[in-house]
Amino acid sequence: SPSSSQTGSFALVLGEESGSRRLPIIIGMFEAQAIAIEIEKIEPNRPMTHDLFKSFAKAFHYKITSVSITDIKEGVFFAKIHCTDDLKEIVVDARPSDAIAIGLRFDVPIYTYENVLSEAGISVSEAQRDSQDEFEEEVKDEKKSFTEILKDNPVEVLSKMLQEALDNEEYEKAAK
Repeated sequence: SPSSSQTGSFALVLGEESGSRRLPIIIGMFEAQAIAIEIEKIEPNRPMTHDLFKSFAKAFHYKITSVSITDIKEGVFFAKIHCTDDLKEIVVDARPSDAIAIGLRFDVPIYTYENVLSEAGISVSEAQRDSQDEFEEEVKDEKKSFTEILKDNPVEVLSKMLQEALDNEEYEKAAK
């Protein structure tokens, strides 16, 4: 969702799989778009950077096994992409937004450490979780219909819709 603290940025919120904590990470508009495109399973006309990374990795027989948010220093998050060619494992340094965009494309787990969650995580009460789950369901339903609308339009119309969304500072809509 659009960040209320930084104009032109988005808040990516990761949730603890079996817990009540959330990890909000501020990311750029282009990274948010790359993540949204993969979540929505939108097929761009040409490969985006993260799709290129996936093609490159597959061409050289590398698999991504996981992504980890490894540290936070002075409000800046650090991440690693864990790769293997079945003979050796390689860990690549990355920005969290890029690591997550790539991790989504390879459908791998996203991990973090307790110290990162302790420092930057926020706890969500049961009532807030229920409310959040309801909100996410509503958004998911809206996204489906909006995505269906997008799929039925030619590129020229989509370009016009994108420009209108950017002009109106509707960045979440623009990312979709």
